[in-house]
Amino acid sequence: MMTPPDDRGLLLGDGLFETMLWTGGDLPHLDDHLARMAAGCEVLGLPMFDLAEAKTRVLAAPTEAGLADARAAVRLTLTAGSGGRGLDRPAAPVLRLMATAAAAPVVTTPVDLALASTRRNEGSPAARLKTLSYVDNVLARAEARAAGADEAVMRNNHGDLACAGAANLFWVAGGSLFTPALHCGVLGGLTRRRVMAAARALDVDVHEVASGAEALDAAEAVFLTNSLIGVRPARRFEGETFGPHALVERLRETTTL
Repeated sequence: MMTPPDDRGLLLGDGLFETMLWTGGDLPHLDDHLARMAAGCEVLGLPMFDLAEAKTRVLAAPTEAGLADARAAVRLTLTAGSGGRGLDRPAAPVLRLMATAAAAPVVTTPVDLALASTRRNEGSPAARLKTLSYVDNVLARAEARAAGADEAVMRNNHGDLACAGAANLFWVAGGSLFTPALHCGVLGGLTRRRVMAAARALDVDVHEVASGAEALDAAEAVFLTNSLIGVRPARRFEGETFGPHALVERLRETTTL
C-alpha cells in the first residue's frame, strides 16, 4: 500500500504501531498487541480500527515478505488517515492500516549501554504509547552508537530512568527486581509485563520505581526486554560491567518463545 502525501501519520506522526514476533508460523501474542493498539487509539481519540483487517494484514505479512518459515519482526502501522493542511483531524478520520515483515534473527550477545542526554517527556501521553513520533528514541540511539554502545538508556525530564531506545529497562539489586514505573514516561511493554509476572512466580520481589541512573551503577545485573529480543542482558553501562546473573538467565528461559 502506497502512503499518500496527505497521510497524517507521515506528516504529523498521528498514529500508532506495534512490533510483534513471528516465530516461523505464529504470532504468539497477537491479541495482546492488538489490545494495546486499541487502548492507544482511545488515548489519542482515534476511532477503533478494523480488528479483522489488522489480523489479516499481520498474518499475511511474513508470507508476502518471503519469511513464512523464518523468525521475523512484523510491524503493524496505523495512521489517522488522510487530512487537510494543519493539525485538525477530519471530523470522521478514515484510518489506514499497513503491515510489513523483516527478518529478525535471535540476538545472542549481551548489550552495551550508554546514558543518553535526550530525555523522555513523561508529561506527554505519547511517552506511554507506541506512537509514530519516535524521533527522541532515534536521537537517543544515535547518541549511544556514537559513544560506541549498542543501545541508549533514557531518563525523563526529572532525571529518573525511563527506558532504552527500543526496550524496557530492568535491573537486579539485593535479590529484587527493579524497573522504572510507568509514570516515568514508560511504555507498558508486553514482555515487561510477562517478566514481572515470571519474577513474582519465582518469589522475587518486583519494584516499579522512580530512580536516577546511579541505581544502575549499584546493580548486580541490568537487562532489556521487548517482543523481539525477549530478555537481553547488559554487559556494560558507562563505566560499570556486568557478568551473567542467575535470575536474569532464569527469566530469559521462562519468557523465551
